[in-house]
Amino acid sequence: MVKTKKKIVILGGGFAGVECAKKLESYFGNNSEIEIIMISEDNFLLFTPMLPQVASGMIETRHIVLPIRAICKKTKFYEGKIKNIDPFGKLVTLWGTVEKRGAVIYYDYLVIALGSETNFFGMADVEKNAFTMKTLNDAVMLRNRIIDMLEQTENETDPILRKSLLTFVIAGGGFAGIETAGEIMDLLLDARKYYSTIQKNDIRVIIIESLPMILNGFNQKLAEFAKEKMTHRGIEFKLKNVVTKFDGTEVSIKLLNENLKEPAVESEIEIIRTKTLIWTAGVTPVNTIKRSMFKMEKGKLIVNDFLEVPEFSGVFAIGDCALFTDPKTNRPFPPTGQIAEAQAKIVSYNLNALIKNSDKKIFEYNSKGQMAIIGKRTGIATFFGMNISGFLAWIIWRNVYLSKIALPDKKIRVLLDWIIDLLFDRDVSRLKLVKRDTEKEYKVLDEIDDVW
Repeated sequence: MVKTKKKIVILGGGFAGVECAKKLESYFGNNSEIEIIMISEDNFLLFTPMLPQVASGMIETRHIVLPIRAICKKTKFYEGKIKNIDPFGKLVTLWGTVEKRGAVIYYDYLVIALGSETNFFGMADVEKNAFTMKTLNDAVMLRNRIIDMLEQTENETDPILRKSLLTFVIAGGGFAGIETAGEIMDLLLDARKYYSTIQKNDIRVIIIESLPMILNGFNQKLAEFAKEKMTHRGIEFKLKNVVTKFDGTEVSIKLLNENLKEPAVESEIEIIRTKTLIWTAGVTPVNTIKRSMFKMEKGKLIVNDFLEVPEFSGVFAIGDCALFTDPKTNRPFPPTGQIAEAQAKIVSYNLNALIKNSDKKIFEYNSKGQMAIIGKRTGIATFFGMNISGFLAWIIWRNVYLSKIALPDKKIRVLLDWIIDLLFDRDVSRLKLVKRDTEKEYKVLDEIDDVW
């Protein structure tokens, strides 16, 4: 009788999924009885902390994508979109497309690391008209948009239209929003020299944030430092405000009341005329998670102290899609790559423990620090208990994230991009890419699915 391999299936190729696969390879890479399988819609790991720098043209697009097959060499990889997860039958079903058949993959152990998608809070007009900063395509489309606005403004004579073309609104004052705003301002000020009719005072970059401060969870003094520096560079802040509407030409915002939950009764809606809204104001788990059989709370999978789904032994959830409460604050951990990687290490350890019938570890998270760059060689950081700001924080940010890029050739490419940015002006060429509507689901084929 042929002995079948035990299969560990990882869903998702983000920071959590890739880190989990790497650790499992260190445990079982030479074990012929264990097979590690990863399923992801993309065949690369996107280094999301550098997305804003792609949007500003500082870093080339391919330099922040790392092929999963080059990182996880002992993991069997499937590129595909997940249709269904059956925890009772221990099966994962993949959608078919016009070009390939669907598939059903059996598992013994499952790690769900499907991340999240942009949350528009039910505002269909915002979803239709706003730009996002979640994928590589988002960053490229945003850069093209910014250059397009400069091109249109250069030869536009209507002062009202010129003002709206050069107004850029970012919804969300978290890490993504702040870093995107800083990079956008850098690109606009650097590119302005090529557009003789555009003056510095013509450019507006506005951040809308629902909370009374930016960078929620960051050290308050450093967050204030960031706000002051960015304000000095010309970036505007509208705190305790939320976006209520965007039709492609006007953003409607409204002031929140004292409890920051409902619009103030007497507040009037403020209109900002702009052609460009960048949405970084929230995330939500992917539809695959929402329609699964697993119990959820606040839109996320419920897990125990071992990051295991309580009802199903051997099923774990990590990263943005898992609900794990910080015992210090009694609030869910924020969706960061640092936490995702820490959870991945614990889950890989616990899978090893399950297979070898030993004790599992409880997930306990200790932050190594936080960092953000706010534009023009300036950053903020909390590192080993120290609060650092300015040029030194910017240097630390670059060194830390460069060290996290797994492939040597990509490290060198990013480093060269940074050096080139110091020596030369940014390219203002606009690539005419057509934005395609994202397919939410793939059609089911009539053919019988393959089974592995």
